Parts: sequence; C-alpha cells; structure tokens
Amino acid sequence: MSDIEKTVSSMTARQEPSARLGLVLEGGAMRGMYTAGVTDVFMENKIEFDGAIGVSAGAVFGCNYESRQIGRTIRYNTKYCCDPRYVGMRSFFRTGDLYNADFDYRQLPEELDPFDVRTFAANPMEFWCVVTDAETGKPYYHQCQTGTGEDMLYMRASASMPAASRPVRIGDRLYLDGGIADSIPLAFFQSIGYTRCVVILTQPSDYVKQPQKHFQLIKHLLRKYPAIADQMETRHTRYNEQLQYIHEQGRGGSCLLICPDSPLNIGSMCRDPQELRRVYEAGRRIGEKYLPQVREFVGAEHIGQWAHPYSTDILTKEQAGSAAL
Repeated sequence: MSDIEKTVSSMTARQEPSARLGLVLEGGAMRGMYTAGVTDVFMENKIEFDGAIGVSAGAVFGCNYESRQIGRTIRYNTKYCCDPRYVGMRSFFRTGDLYNADFDYRQLPEELDPFDVRTFAANPMEFWCVVTDAETGKPYYHQCQTGTGEDMLYMRASASMPAASRPVRIGDRLYLDGGIADSIPLAFFQSIGYTRCVVILTQPSDYVKQPQKHFQLIKHLLRKYPAIADQMETRHTRYNEQLQYIHEQGRGGSCLLICPDSPLNIGSMCRDPQELRRVYEAGRRIGEKYLPQVREFVGAEHIGQWAHPYSTDILTKEQAGSAAL
C-alpha cells in the first residue's frame, strides 16, 4: 500500500461514502491556465459538481469554480504577470517566495480583483485542496469552507513550490505544495464518496514523468525538510502509478479524463501575457471539444441546478465580501 493510500485509508476509515460527482484538478504552475480555460467553458455551460479538489495551481485557480467567477484566473494573470509584486526574483530574494505572498494572497483577492467569498461560502459545492506536511512528507486534505483566513493559507500552501517558496505555517504545522505528496488526488476523492469524477490533467495522456532533475541540489536546498526531499526523489514513480490508475478508472467508466492534445510548453513562471492566453485558449478548445461527453457524463441533474449567477467582471470589495487572511 502506497503512502497516499495509507493516508487516505486512515482519514476515511470511519466515513460512509455516498455517490457524488467530483472534479479533480491537477497542478502544474502556469499550465494551470489550460485548466482555467477548460473550467471557464464548464462554468459558461453551467456544469455543476458536488465537489472539487485542487492541487497547487489547481487549488488557487480552481477555487474560482466555487466562487463562480468566469475569466478571473486568466484576467488577473495576464494583467499582473509582468508586475514584480506578483512574481519574480525580487520577491524571492526579499521574501523567500517566488510568488509574493502578500500581493498574491491579500492585495489581489481583496482589492485588485476581489475573490467572491460570499458566493464561495454560499455555494453548496465542496472545495478541497491538498498540501504536503513539511515534517512528515505526507498529504493533508483540507476542505475550504469560506475562502478566507485559514482557507486562503491552505490554498497558498498547496501552491508553495519546494525551494521556490517558504513553507506555510498553519497552526503548529508547516506545509508545502500538495503535488509533492499527492499530485492527482482521485483516490482520495473517491474514498470520501466522489465515485464519479471528471479529472483535468495538464500533461498529455501519454506523458511519463521522469526522475527529478538536479535532485542533489534540491536535496541540499531542502536539507531542513528531509521528508520533502525523499518525496521529491520518488515523486515520478508515484505520479506514473497515479496516471495508470486514472486511465484504468477511465476505462471502467468511473472517471472522465480531460488532458491536452500536446505538451503545453510553458514554464513555472511566465511574464508573457500572450503565452498565458495561448495556453488558456488551448484549454478552452479542449473544454468545448469534450463538452458533449461532459454533459453526458455528469447528467442533467448537474447542469444549471443552482440558480446563483456566474460573474464575468471584476467585482467590487463590497460585492465580494472580505477575503482577509
């Protein structure tokens, strides 16, 4: 039994799963623009899920599904990708975070392009994110209830790339990127009752993950967190096992897999709005291509059932509520 399976088993041993429809969102830094394109198409067509779970970029971008904010991800990324307050080496050398925590998780969601926490909290859909415990190297699964405070910290932690970010302290624990321990949390979601899932990956279907490049350097940079380094060393093996499992589930009819037709070829940091738009539009094309299959898979009962409107424009602070940490 893998570490992920053991963690899932211990967390869900006393739960009684019931059949629900889930959405599973892989991370991948700026490959997340592709996921945003797919999910915007879903929202435009009022595809609704009982719950969603995101990892890393899948969490910080995917939360906009629950807040029903079509276009927000591509809007603020293209607007601020060249802004040194958003991402860059200046932030890294000053704060220890490549993506600036104060700007990205306070100023942006509170003031510049407000995150609609009122809709997030009211939406009956569940939203989960995955983080990795920096001491144990094991995954932890957090259900976000309000989109504020501790929830925002968990989303930030889920996207805190090792060696490019400081661990995020929540309570008495330190957390890093959820993709270290559980890159594609389909098995966890199934274990809590999401027996039918749409899974959005950011790599092509024939992708095979290779061992971590420059591992000795990364191991040195993570010397304070040996369990994280150990997970990084073996991550490719677990990831490829997860891919095999997902394909098996897809063939069995319990999940619908959506992935790019070809590599997205975008880095972890991108300061070119046109490149971000290119990847986003690739996601939109795939979303539209798969839309008939998605409608059939989710069923009529998961299309347009919640009357609350979707937003396509920047909200005011008053409309969105407070997203304060």
